[in-house]
Amino acid sequence: MCDDLKGGSFGAAAPAVLPGLGLPAPDFVAESTHGPLRLSDYRGRWVVLFSHPADFTPVCTTEFIAFAEIADELRSLNAELIGLSVDSVSAHLAWVRAIREKMGVEIPFPIIADLQMKVAKMYGMIQPGQSNTAAVRAVFIIDDKGILRGMLYYPLTNGRYMPEILRLLRAFQTTDAHGVATPANWQPGDRVVVPAPKTVAEMAEREKAGYECKDWYLCLKSL
Repeated sequence: MCDDLKGGSFGAAAPAVLPGLGLPAPDFVAESTHGPLRLSDYRGRWVVLFSHPADFTPVCTTEFIAFAEIADELRSLNAELIGLSVDSVSAHLAWVRAIREKMGVEIPFPIIADLQMKVAKMYGMIQPGQSNTAAVRAVFIIDDKGILRGMLYYPLTNGRYMPEILRLLRAFQTTDAHGVATPANWQPGDRVVVPAPKTVAEMAEREKAGYECKDWYLCLKSL
């Protein structure tokens, strides 16, 4: 079992192949703590798919507690959590029970058992510079049409920051709803970036619309 406090190089193995942003997320069928799970069955909802190195390890336990704490907020954003590691369903179930009994936290989302690393390799979760057998801490945000919108990768040694996952999901949904982009350090409620004008007429319209324009190509507005 992986000790998630240790990282390191594992030789000159082939680099992991990552899925493509803006393309359909690779579909799969897998066993989980909630029974058989097919990714495409989640169409119509956003999905936050994340991997962890191993059950019964310290950093992973803190992360699962943190993911459980944001599960309701994610559901309010029409998003579902799915966890994964290369452990068995039995190990997942035992760990979930231990977290409930020792930490007082219920894990409400399914955890995929990926002993053959089928899904992990499909999503580039196995990073040879970290481990040949344990998944790194990867996060994939998949939209309600099944398109992969965002990826975050963390090493074995460092836990994820849940507010960034929530912020990124809200940013994608804001972009979809309003046809805008979000600037650096954007938080919900902040001004957004409108598309750059393509003609002189559009440039003039930007100036009349009351946007805050730093230059002709960079204009911000409030929603």
